[in-house]
Amino acid sequence: MIWFYWISGSLLALIWLRVVVPLVWHLPDLADLTRPEYEVPNDAQLPPLTIVVPARDEEAEIEPALRSLLQLDYPQYEVITVNDRSTDQTGAIMDRIAAGPATQNKLRVLHVAELPSGWLGKLHAMWLGARHGSGEWILFTDADCVFRPDCLRRTVHYSIKECLDHLVIMPTLLTKSLGERMLTSFPQVMAGFVMRHWKLRDPKARDHVGAGAFNLIRRSAYEAIGTYEKLRLEVVDDLKLGASIKQAGMRQDLAVGRGLVALRWGAGAAGIIANLEKNLFAVLQFRLGLVLAACAATSFLCIWPFVGLALAPGWARAGFGVAVAMIAVAYLPTARYTAGSVWIFLTCPFSAILLIFAVLRSTFKTLRDGAVTWRGTKYSLEELKRKP
Repeated sequence: MIWFYWISGSLLALIWLRVVVPLVWHLPDLADLTRPEYEVPNDAQLPPLTIVVPARDEEAEIEPALRSLLQLDYPQYEVITVNDRSTDQTGAIMDRIAAGPATQNKLRVLHVAELPSGWLGKLHAMWLGARHGSGEWILFTDADCVFRPDCLRRTVHYSIKECLDHLVIMPTLLTKSLGERMLTSFPQVMAGFVMRHWKLRDPKARDHVGAGAFNLIRRSAYEAIGTYEKLRLEVVDDLKLGASIKQAGMRQDLAVGRGLVALRWGAGAAGIIANLEKNLFAVLQFRLGLVLAACAATSFLCIWPFVGLALAPGWARAGFGVAVAMIAVAYLPTARYTAGSVWIFLTCPFSAILLIFAVLRSTFKTLRDGAVTWRGTKYSLEELKRKP
């Protein structure tokens, strides 16, 4: 039995070292756009911008989101918000804000009464909004995001200066409970296993990124990849947009900036799990084998280090100790964007259990219903699997 501890502990130590050491080494490569060197001169020439905000049943969040967009310190921009078949007061709130004097004709509202066949609702809304806009750059964002006034000045200027086609900003995640902090930190840590931020600009690397809160893209690049019409049945639309940009050989980057764009991902741990359920089975390509492999890998990487550290005898604990130390280091950058404590890494095994539960629940519900259900609309699993 002691050899099992030695082998598994050593393997865990090697895996976590391989992920965390390069991550820490390349952290300085992430541009923090709130720093003074990224301030934009008043005479800077910035191109026209279209901001697209899809919304369905967002009456609690849509007003502060739109108000923040209307207060942006950006010279030429338009906000196109799309009411995607809302059953609450979302559309009425949009119309009221658009009719107010503070909009200065910057805000347009589109209402979708019926979803065309062969589309997911959000993707159709984003496609429609972009189609009605005219900006050289397009920002796709969510209806629950609040922006700092200088956010777009900094991000567009940075994108042009760095000759980017697509820029993603890591949003600041607002949390009100330990459960929320746990489940917002954990996916960021695990992202290090599938995405190396320092490789995003490398056209030969598979690494890509996307975020529903902030996908800024050149219109020419957006049209070159076929617009959202080509991705119309992609459940994980933000990541697929990033993948399409990368596959087309275009320049992509990820930047940070506390408070530039902020949102609360979900109300409590249950709210975050509910938001994740739509995507998790889709991320695993609707394949049971990948589901089982992902659950097993998550258990081994995130639960077993802590169990092994407690149970292994003597020096056999060493590998587990190294793994836990690397997990602690991996959590440190996330604390800045989730208002978390440095001790949040101790929740890693519990977060892993909750994520495994969410994956299995997502898989069960999708297979039981034969469909992915989101915001009251069912999308056939058969149709999603044979998407173009």
